[in-house]
Amino acid sequence: MTNICVVGTGYVGLTTGVCFSDLGNTVTCIEINKEKLELLRSGKSPIYEPGLEELQERNMRAGRLRFTEDYTIGMAEADLIFITVGTPMGADGAADLSQVKSAARSIGQHLTRRAIIIDKSTVPVGTGDMVSSIIAEHASPDASFAVVSNPEFLREGSAVADFFKPDRIVLGSTDYAAAEEVGELHTPLGANIIITDLRTAEMIKYASNAFLATRISFINEIAQICEKLGADVKEVARGMGADKRIGPHFLDAGIGYGGSCFPKDVLALHHMAATSGCHPQLLQAVMDINQSARDRFVGKVQTLLGDLNGKVVGVLGLSFKPNTDDMREAPSVDIIKAMLAGGARVKAYDPVAMDNAAEMLPEVTFCRTAYDVAKEADALLLVTEWNEFKQLNWEKIRGFMRQPIVVDGRNLYDPAELAARGLIYWGVGRGAQPNLAVQGEDVVTA
Repeated sequence: MTNICVVGTGYVGLTTGVCFSDLGNTVTCIEINKEKLELLRSGKSPIYEPGLEELQERNMRAGRLRFTEDYTIGMAEADLIFITVGTPMGADGAADLSQVKSAARSIGQHLTRRAIIIDKSTVPVGTGDMVSSIIAEHASPDASFAVVSNPEFLREGSAVADFFKPDRIVLGSTDYAAAEEVGELHTPLGANIIITDLRTAEMIKYASNAFLATRISFINEIAQICEKLGADVKEVARGMGADKRIGPHFLDAGIGYGGSCFPKDVLALHHMAATSGCHPQLLQAVMDINQSARDRFVGKVQTLLGDLNGKVVGVLGLSFKPNTDDMREAPSVDIIKAMLAGGARVKAYDPVAMDNAAEMLPEVTFCRTAYDVAKEADALLLVTEWNEFKQLNWEKIRGFMRQPIVVDGRNLYDPAELAARGLIYWGVGRGAQPNLAVQGEDVVTA
């Protein structure tokens, strides 16, 4: 058993704290937001993450997990202190490290014994050195510490499973013994442990996310070409993915990546490269293609509906991906704002993200079901591929809609199946636009 302190209770911090406590460790999580702290103390999770709240309640009942706003309490017996605070995107594209600096300062001010400080937040290369300097400036003369970089690779929606079955554990430090000690904490997970220097570990996180984002942008560019040449990008991706040198992952064409990691990390890496005198042209292309995927999707809706003014547009899915309520950099926001700017009325439904979306999109009418969204709609847009959207009753939906148009941003549906049910379908990279003519309020096949 190890005494652990986790500073910050966002997706990474809460998952880290809860899961390490489930492995039998004693964990204290520090959260300075009082409203959030009270929610956590009541056994409730402030985020939607499958399986997390159940683990939180169980380990709180067992006495292995607690929450406090007090660094003195949180760090009292901690051998390992994880920094898991947010590093949001700054105005210039650089990561905003104000929360990291504040956490390091508070840790230094309350550090009176030996401890290992672990950077788990996604931070620019060189942050570990900065954290070490800040802690050293404020720590007691009796304190000793080492800083280890341990970047997280948790996917929202499957964070608990990713924690317990990681592909690898990356640890970086100037103190190899400290890195090994943190490695021992992860031994029960049975993962490959990679120990590097501090800056290399920080870079592994950015390089990994940028590469995955590049795969997404690549297949979206291929999808655009497929539409022009009459090929089906889903079959193209299937053929590519069968090559073991390529593999099938992150080859789903659609409306681009979103969320709290890929947009922020690609931009931050681009900023690091540019300010270091490099020319990150591939990273720039990845970001440009990602934005154009959303723009092309909006263009399809405009092509099918003509003038958006007065039209009713239904949106299925709001979160940036399924199994999360996270709306950060969600493609739905750009798409909906474009519909509203054109004069359309927007109705939407998402299984868990509507409360968060309502704060960002107050003009949207939020519905109870996908079928409510379809009522009197001129077009239905599939934006997030939640499971409950996979087997909708299309005859029922067709009867509800004013115009039978479906624009599929995730290639979730079979074009032939929807066409057989009287719907006009347009996906991403699945051939040319539907053969139709727009006549006043009615859309008919040509």
